[in-house]
Amino acid sequence: MASHRKPRPTGTRVAGIRTPALATAALTSVALLSQTADATPSDDGRPSLEEVEKKVDDLYRQAGSATEKYNAAKEKTAKQRKRVDRLLDDVAQRTQKLNEAREELGSFASAQYRTGAAVPETATFLLADSPQDYFDQNQLMSRLTGRQKDAVDDYVAQQSETMKKRREATESLETLTESQKDLKTAKATVQKKLATARELLSELTAEEKARLAAIEKKKKQEAARKAAELAKQQEAAERERQEREREEAARQESGAGSGTGTDTGTGTGTTEPSAPDASYGTKAEKALAFARAQIGKPYVWGATGPGSYDCSGLTQAAWKAADVSLPRTTYDQVNAGTTVPVSQAQPGDLVFFYDDLSHVGLYIGNGMMIHAPKPGAYVREESIYYDGEGSIHSVVRPA
Repeated sequence: MASHRKPRPTGTRVAGIRTPALATAALTSVALLSQTADATPSDDGRPSLEEVEKKVDDLYRQAGSATEKYNAAKEKTAKQRKRVDRLLDDVAQRTQKLNEAREELGSFASAQYRTGAAVPETATFLLADSPQDYFDQNQLMSRLTGRQKDAVDDYVAQQSETMKKRREATESLETLTESQKDLKTAKATVQKKLATARELLSELTAEEKARLAAIEKKKKQEAARKAAELAKQQEAAERERQEREREEAARQESGAGSGTGTDTGTGTGTTEPSAPDASYGTKAEKALAFARAQIGKPYVWGATGPGSYDCSGLTQAAWKAADVSLPRTTYDQVNAGTTVPVSQAQPGDLVFFYDDLSHVGLYIGNGMMIHAPKPGAYVREESIYYDGEGSIHSVVRPA
């Protein structure tokens, strides 16, 4: 599941993430369930096993989507809070300078009082809400010395800038308040979805749980088969790529030896996405080493480590270990690199799931990934087909 906001692609999938261990049957298994008595509501009015499975699945996906909203709101709130703190510090410093300028003008007023010159005008100026308005209506400036005029100009400038910063701080505080409301709403949504899912699961009988576990086992076997197929396809594609490189090298060597070039400008070659440069491989190894070290740690929505992670928190932390900065949320991470076909996925690539981009994992090769799956589960290796081939949204190479 994921953290962190970019416009989201439209789609028909239900938002969220996969269900817990005893209820993670894929939506593709619904057809199988519908062929059994489980698809028919019981006489006592309880929902069928199929209905419970689908409802729980939907709830966890919705929770996944809400988690991403929470991550985005949390990130926005943190940035806004820093901005407010910075503006308030600036206002405090400018207020101090304004008070110092006022004191300097006050010393001029005292001096004028002792000499009997222009006391009413100066006193009125110091009490005025807007010194500039006062200057527009009076001729005090014509009776001030150069030093006094400089002090007045400084005071007016300080007051104008201080008022501006106070307005900015007020606006930022209002924005921060809205961000905090969004954060609270997203958090409540996640908690509500998870609580409802847990309640539905707690009402299942031991027999129903056993049947769901059997469905999950079959689903995992199918996912493993698809991963093995992808691994074979990728191996074949790699052999073909290497053969093309050898043929191209041979042609170039032959052309150089005979003095006749063979470059026809057809662009055959070695720049396709399936062959990232060596620097990417080095960074990917670091990211994968970090991810493997997190295996067994619990999934916690909104978590970024080191003791627990949600899905985008894990991918962000893994690539950070390779000195590559990824955004916080899945919505932003999907735009943080180059999209490649699933058939050309390389270790280190990010695999995104569902039309609402509510989940992401780190590809490790052979159709497998490391990811933080869902509440109640732990960081683990799993087939990228864990929820069916149709659940894969895209593959992105981040560095």
